[in-house]
Amino acid sequence: MNGVGFCGEGSSIRIARAALHQWEEPVISGVRGSGAIFFTGCNLKCIFCQNAAISEKGSGREITPEALADMFFFLKEQGAHNINLVTPTHFAPGICEAINIAKGKGFDLPFIYNSSGYESVETLKTLEGLIDVYLPDFKYLDEKKATAYSCACDYPEIAKAAIAEMYRQVGKPVIVNEAVNAEAQTPESSADGGNATEEVFLIKKGLIVRHLVLPLGVKNACRVIDYLAETYGDDIYISIMNQYTPLYNIPGALREEQIKRLEAYKELQRKVTGLEYDRVLQHVLDLGLENVFIQEDDASGEMYIPDWNL
Repeated sequence: MNGVGFCGEGSSIRIARAALHQWEEPVISGVRGSGAIFFTGCNLKCIFCQNAAISEKGSGREITPEALADMFFFLKEQGAHNINLVTPTHFAPGICEAINIAKGKGFDLPFIYNSSGYESVETLKTLEGLIDVYLPDFKYLDEKKATAYSCACDYPEIAKAAIAEMYRQVGKPVIVNEAVNAEAQTPESSADGGNATEEVFLIKKGLIVRHLVLPLGVKNACRVIDYLAETYGDDIYISIMNQYTPLYNIPGALREEQIKRLEAYKELQRKVTGLEYDRVLQHVLDLGLENVFIQEDDASGEMYIPDWNL
């Protein structure tokens, strides 16, 4: 590696996991799963991060752009509906190279850029024409929470500019209804007539902005939703997430530094209540938004945190 950045990584790509992932929005996961590649490191320091093993502890393995391109094809063979690049920003140059290599070999699945929303417009411009679907977080419009929870006082303005650039590149969502095989096509299934098909809606292009509702975070959530509604209306999708999982009392889940920081924020040591989440959903209804994804009450828990075993 040629030096280490704030993200904890150098210039060489490192990944912690590559596998079919079923727990994204339905238009991403479909029936077979999204081909999720989790990259090591992160350009934020969120004290509640459920993926701290890779974002801060550095779990992962170095991989070349050529090997990453091969991985795209492997995930497609497994049945992936798309390639889901999770926390990719700090490896953007190598990822662009890998995508170009894959496209040069005829790769045709959509690429999804799954990020924190804390992106520079300059970096995003290098991705134009390579990314089909942007899937950013919009964590805060409250600068105090952004500073306290993620060490990023400028998060609101950075995220606004980043999301605007993402929308400029991909525009309104394109979602198609496809009849797809419920499982990946194999030589055996081809020989006997193929697997049973199932109707599924899949996103091919566009922008889905996620907001994770936090404990005591109703006001912040409503401000974020108001901004997105006023700026984009139903020209984007908004995903209101109810999966906040407190890791404070789980041995080995967090670094000692994170645990010390969390001690100052007792609210983050519990789950979001049903009342808190319902208040956010009621605000969405009051605004009349239609392009919205919501989650069930049982969407949080350790079971949704993958093993970082490549």
